[in-house]
Amino acid sequence: MTHLQTLTGTPIGSPVATDSNQARTVYDALMQPSETLRDVEVVDFLHQELARAEHADCEVPSNPQVLEDWIAQGVANVAEHYSAYLQARHAGGPRRFFTGRSHALYFLQHVAPTKLVDGAWLYGLLPHWADYRFHGLIRTYLEELGDGEPALNHVALYKKLIADLDCDPGYALADVYYVQGAIQLALGQHGAAFLPEVIGYNLGYEQLPLHLLITSFELNELGIDPYYFSLHVTIDNASTGHARKAAQSVLSLMPMGAERDEFYRRVVRGYQLNELGIGSTAIIKSFDLEQEVVAMLERKRSFGQHMHSDYCRLEGLTINEWLAKPDQIPAFLEALLKKGWIKRDEDPANSRFWKLIDGAGAPMFGVFSGYEKQLLWDWIAGTRIVEESAANAFRFQFRSKPSAKPDDSSSVIPNDPDLQGLINDLKHCAATEKMALLGAFMCPAMHATPAGLYATREFVKVMSENVKGPQA
Repeated sequence: MTHLQTLTGTPIGSPVATDSNQARTVYDALMQPSETLRDVEVVDFLHQELARAEHADCEVPSNPQVLEDWIAQGVANVAEHYSAYLQARHAGGPRRFFTGRSHALYFLQHVAPTKLVDGAWLYGLLPHWADYRFHGLIRTYLEELGDGEPALNHVALYKKLIADLDCDPGYALADVYYVQGAIQLALGQHGAAFLPEVIGYNLGYEQLPLHLLITSFELNELGIDPYYFSLHVTIDNASTGHARKAAQSVLSLMPMGAERDEFYRRVVRGYQLNELGIGSTAIIKSFDLEQEVVAMLERKRSFGQHMHSDYCRLEGLTINEWLAKPDQIPAFLEALLKKGWIKRDEDPANSRFWKLIDGAGAPMFGVFSGYEKQLLWDWIAGTRIVEESAANAFRFQFRSKPSAKPDDSSSVIPNDPDLQGLINDLKHCAATEKMALLGAFMCPAMHATPAGLYATREFVKVMSENVKGPQA
């Protein structure tokens, strides 16, 4: 076995073709706490995606020694473009990304499969916690986990955001939305075999993109807490943050011998994995308000087709008859418009249909989620949607964030069976087995749970003592 194979665990073979829905299959399998993956060929999936990535655009410099300068230049370019964006907004220009609040919620839904596995690609490196060469990468993973504090754990933050906005899709998205999440989970599962690819993927993912800055600005403008996104603006900085650690890790872990070039080639290929699937800007551009309203009502149709009385008829059909067959939603909406139940380009409160779904006394109260109601509101309001003024756009609306309280969160033990089991196992395990036990609870499927958060805090404590010595 060569030095590279020794470092990465296994030799790299040829890619294997997989079915078109494998991203979701891999994603679902690796988001289960169980180690059993049964028939899911995760390594084959990675080979397939790496083969696809070979054709992606790549701007990584050929000389790894200049990576930090390259990152700094990239940040400068992003800052320049963001400054131009802000100038345009100050001059009264419209939002660049989100046409309205429903558009923003649509975006939050469709990036969720990726955001809910934030940092997963680094999970497989935890066994190297005592090796200083891996310190930057492992610290990055621990910071994605908020060092075990729920107020800072990125997945916990995103779950809270989705719950607060009531915009969980409640149904499976198309496979393409799971590609990036599946890649991240697969790299985390097989970090030993794909170490250069993990390093390269991390290098790409931790760069500061322009869309992150604009997203944070426009979410705040629309009254949606941007903290999850603004946190990444600061934590991924090129000076002391994840972007700089990513560049340093390439050099720290690169072999010095003849296989250096091959290692770096694989690093670049891992970087290119970031280009697969569908990105944030493409998701934003894919939103069409009317199409999404129709698609939402079509999904609702099968649940509501037998739930209505026959008192009311539209264009000669009862509501149950309108909902009985697929592809009738556009005509149904047109019938509601003709009947005057929906008055477009007016305050939705003027529409009888809106009064049926909104308010505690509404006949259909609770039928529609927050996101679904926002879709209908924006569609009905149309051109009369009230825009924020340019001055309001620059007013930050979310100034008080719940701060992490390590002393409190570390001392309070919730009545959680997984957590109680972990604490009991820690009392009886050998010192040499402690970090492996903790690491098992820090997997992408578990780290945002009470047991995972506790395990992360304990892992951070042991790692800190190992590097700095026991604290007085």
